[in-house]
Amino acid sequence: MKPLACLTLKTLPLLLAALPMTAAAQANRPAQVLVTAPKPSVPLNAHSVDVTGAQAPRTASGDTATLLRSTPGVSLYGAGGASSLPAIHGLADDRLRIKVDGMDLIAACPNHMNPPLSYLDPAMVDTIKVYAGIAPVSVGGDSIGGSIVVETPAPEFALPGGPALLKGRLGAYARSNNQALGASLATTYATETFNLSYSGALSQADNYRAGGDFKATNATGRAGHVLALNEVGSSAYKTQNHVLGIALRNANHLVEAKLGYQAVPFQLYPNQRMDMLDNTQQRLNLRYLGRFDGGTLEARVYHEEVAHLMDFGPDRRFWYGTASGGPGAANGSPCSPIGMPCAAGMPMNTDSRNDGATLKASLDVGEHDILRLGAEAQRYRLDDWWSPSGGGMWPGTFWNINGGQRDRTALFAEWEGREGREGREGRASARWSTLLGARYEQVRSNAGEVRGYSTATGASGSQVADAARFNALDRARRDHNWDLTALARYTADASLDLELGVARKVRSPNLYERYSWSTWTMAMVMNNVVGDGNGYVGNPDLRPETAHTLSATLDWHASDRHWWIKATPYLTRVSDYIDAVRCTAALIPGSACPVANNSTNQFVQLQYANQSARLYGVDLSGRVALATTAWGRWGLDGLVNYTDGENRSTGDALYNIMPLNARLTLTHQHGGWNNGLEWVLVRAKEQRSAVRNELPTPGHGLLNLRVGHTWKQLRVDAGIDNLLDRLYYPPLGGAYVGQGTTMSMNGTPWGTAVPGMGRSLHAGMSYTF
Repeated sequence: MKPLACLTLKTLPLLLAALPMTAAAQANRPAQVLVTAPKPSVPLNAHSVDVTGAQAPRTASGDTATLLRSTPGVSLYGAGGASSLPAIHGLADDRLRIKVDGMDLIAACPNHMNPPLSYLDPAMVDTIKVYAGIAPVSVGGDSIGGSIVVETPAPEFALPGGPALLKGRLGAYARSNNQALGASLATTYATETFNLSYSGALSQADNYRAGGDFKATNATGRAGHVLALNEVGSSAYKTQNHVLGIALRNANHLVEAKLGYQAVPFQLYPNQRMDMLDNTQQRLNLRYLGRFDGGTLEARVYHEEVAHLMDFGPDRRFWYGTASGGPGAANGSPCSPIGMPCAAGMPMNTDSRNDGATLKASLDVGEHDILRLGAEAQRYRLDDWWSPSGGGMWPGTFWNINGGQRDRTALFAEWEGREGREGREGRASARWSTLLGARYEQVRSNAGEVRGYSTATGASGSQVADAARFNALDRARRDHNWDLTALARYTADASLDLELGVARKVRSPNLYERYSWSTWTMAMVMNNVVGDGNGYVGNPDLRPETAHTLSATLDWHASDRHWWIKATPYLTRVSDYIDAVRCTAALIPGSACPVANNSTNQFVQLQYANQSARLYGVDLSGRVALATTAWGRWGLDGLVNYTDGENRSTGDALYNIMPLNARLTLTHQHGGWNNGLEWVLVRAKEQRSAVRNELPTPGHGLLNLRVGHTWKQLRVDAGIDNLLDRLYYPPLGGAYVGQGTTMSMNGTPWGTAVPGMGRSLHAGMSYTF
């Protein structure tokens, strides 16, 4: 993996030095992007995120998912400071298809600490498109909740006969609450046929502080190190991301290569038992795009490698074993030698290799119709092992997943049609438009034999029995999945559009859902992708989830869209929904699961299981121009989301469903000023997953203030989040296990949710040249 990293890092200074310092003379020269891929008709329930206008998150955070926080239907799971997980209509993580520059990236971690959006800084993003609920089959697949398509800037070229293009952007930000700092650089040099570009960003932050004391102890498990009662332990991070691009253009043909590199020295997680103490990703993305008479052809191949390390970060107990004071000690004392009486942390390594290829054709069929055909393939390999560190983690290596395989092949066909009619001026306009698609996927998965730290009879946590039971299984699985989508839009007049959609979507289980195997409590709590503090064991017999979704969208607007209102009600029923059941000795004979597992006030052991689920809700959004005065233009933006989720097999609530919430923003524009006062309202979370002992959260209201001014080449933004310094708990923030003896399932107190950030001032700037 190192050669690619060295190439990227060594080449960067040379590239920057080679760019002549004539930027000022070139800054205002027009550029053009040629040979762009045709996009499918965007459903009314899809949303293009205003990345350029969303300056508050772009200039105050290293978390790309925060760019989605004002998108209808989207909520964010709490995770690390740069790794929030988006959810669409209550479905998150692997239930969404998230594509980054056309690549299907996969979280390579038993806690999903490195999700796809974590590999881009907000400053590196050019466009984001969110398909909520019903997505065209050309952008869907292996998902049931929707799709998020993220793109970095497309290559630009100089005008024919014009001078070479040289342009760039510098950015920086700072935040007061957690002393966050960030900086970014993007630069491009291009001729008519050649493009060389670079973008990079650095981001770091300390632990943040809540709006008040939220816990009863300041102990961390490390002697001499305590945390204030309002300090959210294990919430610091430090990241760097780089993308180097090279492109060649010849008439209507484009060949492009992008090299990506990420290095994360640390990213700590307040709702997980472990912290990320290293994450290195390297990726190569090659694309061909050509436009021909009657259509376009796009081909892509990509390769990604990830090396991931977890262990106990600075806010958690590191030393374990009898020589360190035993499980009852408030602090673990350093000890030696490493062995059964003395354990130094618990290193957990994950390596993954991800190769993919896509081929897509878009064909013009007649005057109004388009036919899209495509084929995709992905080959994914994952190893997850825990090296011996002493105590119970001794004397050998624990293989959590050994030689995990997950391979996908897919074919799709999509037809888009428009029915023309003669308008008043004799021009054809579309009254009806339809989008029909079918997609077939084959997903094959497998994993090799495993072992625990110890193979001796009587090893703790039924390691020997669990491994033997798992190894005796035929672990190969093959799923045949069909997706179907139908959308019809009716344009009644210049101010009203109606759309109705129906879809069948299928997702196969991921490797951790199928192949994590140990029922040892300590191992189970390390396999948790949702941040609820519980422990999980996989289920090789899981079937793919199949979702049937019905949605409708009404878009009522002014002809110039100076005001608009959009409403999208939806209903989704999921068969074989992957939920969880309490793990007991009766459920898995010979396991370490307890005979009775009925607690309602502590963390528990769970196994993944297929059940039935139902989700419904509505997204409301709108904008209205209030007034135009000598002081500028005033407007109001509004967003209301409601989702209800139920496990139909048990009657229990689904986990991590965002309660009723609203976001109202008073906007103001005057000259170069662009300001806003935002009011965020969230109802109390009362419907909770009982099987998980999900924590309640009270309702809250927050005020956020932002101001910004743009000059010709400079933009400056500032703001205050949580203006009134409220103590609040995001409903999807998870359980707080960010400090103390986190290796033990109930060694940290149950019942505390992760709080949100207290009052925080932020300021940022962006300079283009």
